[in-house]
Amino acid sequence: MTVTVLRTSGLLDPQSVIASAGVWGLVVVCAIVFVETGLLVGFFLPGDTLLFFTGVLTFSGVISQPLWVVIPASALSAAMGDQLGYTIGRTTGRRIFDRRDSGLFSRKSVTRTQEFFDRFGPAAVAIARFVPVVRTFAPVAAGVGKMPRRVFTMFNILGAALWTTGVVLLGFGLAHIPGVADFAARYIDLVLIGIVVLSVVPVLLRAIVTRRQNSRV
Repeated sequence: MTVTVLRTSGLLDPQSVIASAGVWGLVVVCAIVFVETGLLVGFFLPGDTLLFFTGVLTFSGVISQPLWVVIPASALSAAMGDQLGYTIGRTTGRRIFDRRDSGLFSRKSVTRTQEFFDRFGPAAVAIARFVPVVRTFAPVAAGVGKMPRRVFTMFNILGAALWTTGVVLLGFGLAHIPGVADFAARYIDLVLIGIVVLSVVPVLLRAIVTRRQNSRV
């Protein structure tokens, strides 16, 4: 079955990258997901759209492996990538980021990501999965901040499972409706950020209300 989807160009065209890899399509997907979340240089890679098209192309048969193989393989790659990022942050991250005052690889990047952790707690490791660029720096910042490895690993696995499963299934499901798949592919980052906002806002509102009630006591 043929599915018409939005196309871009070059390395940032996930559909072409996967299709051109042939039988190695899933391996390429796993490698890109690992690099995006495990190496700082991977912040520009299109993780969300890659997983979305992975679902679409699994439906169309371009990726020959079934969903029950595709999703666990993608989740494992994402989790392993974050573990590498955490290790980099814990061992050498401080020296890497302390060299600059601005830009992506700077103290300010760690500070901004650390504020994200301060706001959401360890759950930020899972939430960060759904936010482009942040998901690349989050594990490094967690390592720099000396988050306990056991806590990080727990939320890392949870986030990897939710992110890969959700986005791959979204692509697989919407592939049944080509027009909707085109729209979702174009705005996939906004769709995922919207999902995070809708999930987090009620928690924040409840925390604010609880804090105000406690302050009155």
